[in-house]
This record gives sequence, C-alpha cells and structure tokens, in this order.
Amino acid sequence: MYSQAKVIAGGLAHIPVVIAVFYFILTTFNKRALKFVEEGKTKKPEPKTVQPNKTAVSKSESSKIDTPKTESPKVVKKKHADVPVNIYRPKTPYEGTVIENYSLLKEGAIGRVNHITFDLKDSDPFLNYVEGQSIGIMPAGEDANGKPHKLRLYSIASTRHGDDFKGNTVSLCVRQLQYEKDGETINGVCSTYLCDIKPGDKVKITGPVGKEMLLPDEEDANIVMLATGTGIAPMRAYLRRMFEATEKEKNKWNFKGKAWLFMGAPKSANLLYEEDLQRYLTDHPDNFKYTKAISREQQNAKGGRMYIQDRVLESANELFNMIEDEKTHIYLCGLKGMEPGIDEAMTKAAEEKGLNWSELRPQLKKAGRWHVETY
Repeated sequence: MYSQAKVIAGGLAHIPVVIAVFYFILTTFNKRALKFVEEGKTKKPEPKTVQPNKTAVSKSESSKIDTPKTESPKVVKKKHADVPVNIYRPKTPYEGTVIENYSLLKEGAIGRVNHITFDLKDSDPFLNYVEGQSIGIMPAGEDANGKPHKLRLYSIASTRHGDDFKGNTVSLCVRQLQYEKDGETINGVCSTYLCDIKPGDKVKITGPVGKEMLLPDEEDANIVMLATGTGIAPMRAYLRRMFEATEKEKNKWNFKGKAWLFMGAPKSANLLYEEDLQRYLTDHPDNFKYTKAISREQQNAKGGRMYIQDRVLESANELFNMIEDEKTHIYLCGLKGMEPGIDEAMTKAAEEKGLNWSELRPQLKKAGRWHVETY
C-alpha cells in the first residue's frame, strides 16, 4: 500500500504536467481567435448586385432625369491666407515710438480727431498687418483701482506699407471720447491719451487682430463703404491700396472694380481725409464714387437732418444693382448706433427692388460679402 506521503508526492509531481497541458490549450485557442478577428478586419464584404428595374424609376431618380436642378449653389466663404494675428499680446506688448500726431479737423469742426503714426521698424518679431485689421493700445497709467488700464482696439487707417510706403509704420484715426455725466464732462481714457501723446513718446501696442474687414483678393471686386466719423479709418486704407500709384506698384494689384464711399459727418469741417478723397475722384472718376451725408448742413427728403441712411435710400436702385452682383462687398464701420438706421434704409431700398433684406443680409454675410465693425 502506498503511504499518505507517497500519494501526496505523486500528486505534486503531476502538477507541472497539468499546467503545461492547460497552457498549450489556452495558447492554441488565442491564436485561432486572433486569426479570426484579423480575417474579419481584412475581408471585404462582396458588393450586392441589384438588378435594375426597367419598368419603375424612383421619385429621386426621376427628378434627376426629368427635372433640371433648381437648388442654389452652396455659398462658400472664401478664407484669407497668411493674415497675421496677435503677434503681440497684452502681457508682451510692443513699445512703438510716436512719429507724428496731428488734427484732421478744419476750423469750426466739432470735437477732436487726430491722425497718429507709430514706428514699427524695431519690432521683433516684426508687427506686420493687412488692410482692415486693428491694433490694441494700452494707455499709460492706472485705473481707479490701481490696476493698469485695459487695452482698446482701434481700426488701422494705413495700408500694410504705411503712410510713407516704406512698410514700417502703422497709423490710427482717433476721436477723443467726451460725454456728460452728472453735469461733468468726462474724457475717454485711451482716446485722450492718444490725442495728447507727442512724437518720440513710447506707446504699448498689441495685435494685429481681425479678419472681418479684409478686402477681397479679386481686382474686379466692387467695394461699397458706409462710414461715419472715424469709421473711415479702414476705408482710408482700402482707398489708398486701390488708388495710390506707389501702393499699386508695390502690391502688383490693380483695382478695376467700383468703389463707392458713403460718408457721414456732422459738419463739413468734420470730413476726414477730404483732400485725398477729392484727388481720387479727379484721378479715377470711373472707379470711385463719393457720397456725403452732412447732418447739420444738409436736409433729407422729409426736411430733417441728412444722415447716411438717407443717402442709401436716395441711391437705392443703383446700390442694389451693385449688391446683386456677386463681386460686390459691403463694409460698414463707425458708431454702433448707425446700424439700425442702415438696416432700416437697406430694408426699404431692397423693397423697391422686390427684395427681402432680412433674407438677403444673412446670405451676404454667409458669402463673406457683408462686413461690419461698429463700436
């Protein structure tokens, strides 16, 4: 008879054999399972063959065969390439030097509006920009809580080549903000700071920012511009790019379309860059049209003050003939309060052409042809 010790020893001796058999079975099963999965991944299902029904055609197929397409083509907003954005940020601004700062107003004008130019040649990386963008200005000093003033954005009034065409400056058109509060005149922090700076002063600059107001690339595009006050800043940049001989030579871009500027101002003395605009009219009569709305000197059809929306109504037929051309872009820049008036005028003008402005405007926006920058 076997002793208990021998039985236990014999049983222990068979354990490695059992483990080996179990491992073999498990390994074989895993290999087969993996092979099945891989075959499932690589094996392509055979395409189903469907016998055509010669006696019946589906509704969708019938429309494709018998009915011409009536759907309007998809509108794709064209993207601009290589547009610089946020080269300098609030935590790391560029300190630009003021080159010049002078008034743009004539005697008898209301308020204070200045043209200010900054030197960019020492910026590293270089602060380049394109027409229609904005830069941020960080005014010196602190607010009532002892914190640095927040930056303000201003539309750029110069082309990418600067006012001197050398490509190392940027210019702004700035109106000093003033308003009454509790019987006291309050001056805007940043606008006053900018209007007061002197040549040689250093100013913290951020940006550039913005892709909403960029010009189309096509030379034969039509550009309709609606501006009030300093809203002319980007329009000035556009017009210089279009009509300044040196600009055209540098850009290898020869504008062949129609440019129409609607400009609103309270008085004739408040019209900005007037000498340049008159020169463009003389030199390019076939490509440039200039319509003014001087509220305190002109009257509309109802005998009230003449505003930019009144001029839009007067020119409704011609204006919407341009808008119906897919090459036409509309730019709106100025005080936010001008938007409702323009919208109302566009609604009435569209009705005269049998169009629905509430439907047309979103279509223009989607197509990248309706550009708005108000503040």
